[in-house]
Amino acid sequence: MREIAASLPWLVPGSVVALVVSILASGRVGAWLRIHRVLAAVLLFSLGIILVGTLTPLAAEEVLPPEARDTCDFSRTWLATPADLASGDDVVINILMFMPFGFAVGGIPWTKRKVAVTIAAIALPFAIEGTQLLVLQLGRGCQAGDVVDNLTGLLIGFLAGIPLSWWSTPARGRSGP
Repeated sequence: MREIAASLPWLVPGSVVALVVSILASGRVGAWLRIHRVLAAVLLFSLGIILVGTLTPLAAEEVLPPEARDTCDFSRTWLATPADLASGDDVVINILMFMPFGFAVGGIPWTKRKVAVTIAAIALPFAIEGTQLLVLQLGRGCQAGDVVDNLTGLLIGFLAGIPLSWWSTPARGRSGP
């Protein structure tokens, strides 16, 4: 964990900001998506962690050379193999980072809003890698394997969260028995 924090100097302050924003905005987002405030906070916080972990500059010693940043690496466009998972690369981190977000998206009741959030969640890994390719100041490289790993984590979390979608938040203003 220290290794990750050392390579991502904005991880800790960005996580604090993500936590504060998720707490402050969870009521409105929860009401809009018709989910419990806690699930909305998980959705927002996990999205914040994803953004901080992928779209902030790397520490100076981690920055890729310019020639490695001007193209996208398509050497892996398939699911991670057991060897990839055991390699110590970012494969496991990329999968794990998207699982809580996928869980929260999966827990949203089935409405047009869930469809919109799901489409945005699927587009997110592509947008992240595109940003990493275009914004050279981040010192990061675009990798197709990251997209696959992020989508894998998103799907695993989404499937795990679906049972939550079967329970919707009670409508406001209704009185109980």
